[in-house]
Amino acid sequence: METFFKVKTPQEVFAIIDGFLPVGKEMIPLEEALGRTLNRDLAAPEDLPHFSRSSMDGYAVRAQDTFGASESLPALLEVCTEVNTGRPPETDIRPGQAAKISTGGMLPEGADGVVMVEYCRPLDGRALEVSRSISPLENVILPGDDFKKGSIFLHKGTCLRPQELGVLAGLGLSEVPVFRRPRVAFISTGDEVVPAREMPLPGQVRDVNRYTLSGFCTELQSEPLYLGLCPDEPAALETLVLKGVRQADTVWVSGGSSVGTRDLTLQIFKTLPDFELLVHGISISPGKPTIIGRSGTKPVVGLPGHVASALIVAEVFLSRLVLRLSGRAEEPSF
Repeated sequence: METFFKVKTPQEVFAIIDGFLPVGKEMIPLEEALGRTLNRDLAAPEDLPHFSRSSMDGYAVRAQDTFGASESLPALLEVCTEVNTGRPPETDIRPGQAAKISTGGMLPEGADGVVMVEYCRPLDGRALEVSRSISPLENVILPGDDFKKGSIFLHKGTCLRPQELGVLAGLGLSEVPVFRRPRVAFISTGDEVVPAREMPLPGQVRDVNRYTLSGFCTELQSEPLYLGLCPDEPAALETLVLKGVRQADTVWVSGGSSVGTRDLTLQIFKTLPDFELLVHGISISPGKPTIIGRSGTKPVVGLPGHVASALIVAEVFLSRLVLRLSGRAEEPSF
């Protein structure tokens, strides 16, 4: 009976998994980029924002015209215009003047601050009392305050969340360079395993791993490809594994990885082109009889058939593998 090739520690297995490379690159529309991973650093094509704008509702003023203003001794200014959001100001601000402005409005020339509306009291159509002094640039966002043109604003390996999509949209990037989603082919094996829709006979079990592994892959932004339920027949398993290597970026076989006369996974893996065995046994429980190898550059994995064992190995080790194939920069959370 064959024994384990060499049981490895989890740290050794992590190091092996980290040696796999991302599966490829593509450009996709911004609308489809949620959860995808950048394949290169991105530099801002322009300043964001590209004009000086108000961060508050209030009045654009020259800050020095408010110095010393208080509730008991307010500054008196002339309202000369109103800035409409989405349009440039129609006039400049001169000493002693103010312009009504909304959040996001473009700061008029001559103004260098915004007094919040709470500290302003219109007296009539043009006169305005300001009861609080402000500093230059108070309540103002300057060009490039968020991102300056040419600066790196997102790094390679970043997983795109809603906030990153907002930044990309704000900078006018409607297409995004990302790593391709890895395609994961998986096969359930065992004479005792039957489809979930069937009533198992005594000694039989339903194929649970098909659904747990498919959901696991989907959660990690990879594409699951179920190749079918395979009996303990070398020829049938070899056909499905070869199909997986041709059609997917990695192949996972659940069942048949233990040491025993009917455990075929390693036997079949050894027939693959340019195969290298990397792991045959991990010092964890459950999940010890796990196989990891490569056929060329593609990882092939033999998982325990037991549902809990297979999912534990997937969570601890294969999540890391999928992230590496996806080009993700951060470490998995375990």
